[in-house]
Amino acid sequence: MTLAEIRDWLKTLEAAENYYIGRLENKKERSIGVYEGTAAGRPVMALGGLKNSSYDIRAVSLLLHWNRNRNETETAARSLWDKLIEVNNVDAGENHIQYLQMTVPEPIGVGTDGSGVYEYVINFNLYYRR
Repeated sequence: MTLAEIRDWLKTLEAAENYYIGRLENKKERSIGVYEGTAAGRPVMALGGLKNSSYDIRAVSLLLHWNRNRNETETAARSLWDKLIEVNNVDAGENHIQYLQMTVPEPIGVGTDGSGVYEYVINFNLYYRR
């Protein structure tokens, strides 16, 4: 599952106005950036090899780049978190997402960028069918 596919699926949650992969172009407010997460552990491999593995895991890190109001940004981050934590058994384009495993206990505030826009990070592992 690619970052572009994840970005396109996130759009269906209607959590932001702008969505990016890899980097935030022009730093528009009310944006979500989709990045590679930090993978840990071993690859998913069933007995008999890859052809017998029914699912895979994708580590994802989201950057919520919102506005200059800390409370509004925190509220937007919590709203996105609440939507993500409930995800299970949904189709995302050609992929089927079994569920998301949150790897942090809550959205992580990372302060502001150079122009004073507040940001939060949400990390999770996305389990999807091969």
